[in-house]
Amino acid sequence: MPKTAERRRVTSPEETTTRVVESLQQPAAGPAVRWYAASVFPGKENIAERHLRMQGFHSFVPRCEKTTRHARRIETRPAAYFPGYMFIALNVALQRWRSVNGTFGVRSLIMQGERPLPVPSGLVERFIALTGKDGLLDFSGRLAAGASVRILSGPFAEMIGRLDRLDPAGRARVLVAIMNGEIPVDMDSRELVAIA
Repeated sequence: MPKTAERRRVTSPEETTTRVVESLQQPAAGPAVRWYAASVFPGKENIAERHLRMQGFHSFVPRCEKTTRHARRIETRPAAYFPGYMFIALNVALQRWRSVNGTFGVRSLIMQGERPLPVPSGLVERFIALTGKDGLLDFSGRLAAGASVRILSGPFAEMIGRLDRLDPAGRARVLVAIMNGEIPVDMDSRELVAIA
């Protein structure tokens, strides 16, 4: 009986992040598992994530929309919130964690002496909780009228403004200080992060 050729479905980084976020909502590995930071080569977060998954490691890359400008063209796409870094769940007593350093795309785990340095408890869990179904971080839960906000994407990316109003549909009006005045800018609230 001849075998039919199966097609492999290629998953996008957003689909991968969404699946990982859903699987990490309830840690399956046990209490000794901690999150560790790893340095990755610039722009290789997706490749490192895929190769770590093939080795059986759980990894997480917080992502947000990033706007790039080049030759009069503005492009918005998902990008790592911490470029060059990712988080990996490990039990250093049971897992062969040294193989992470040899994974394609990974530079090395962040170390303290001879052992990996764990990130503070609750930090990665908070990022996972803030990740929406689209695989992107959503900081809009802390937004309130009058708060100072930083614009994450769009033509006003990286500018600081004051949140004027926020409607239930997720639209926001931000007052951006430009040339001795405040200009109102309407945008999606997912493009904003409250600053302290």
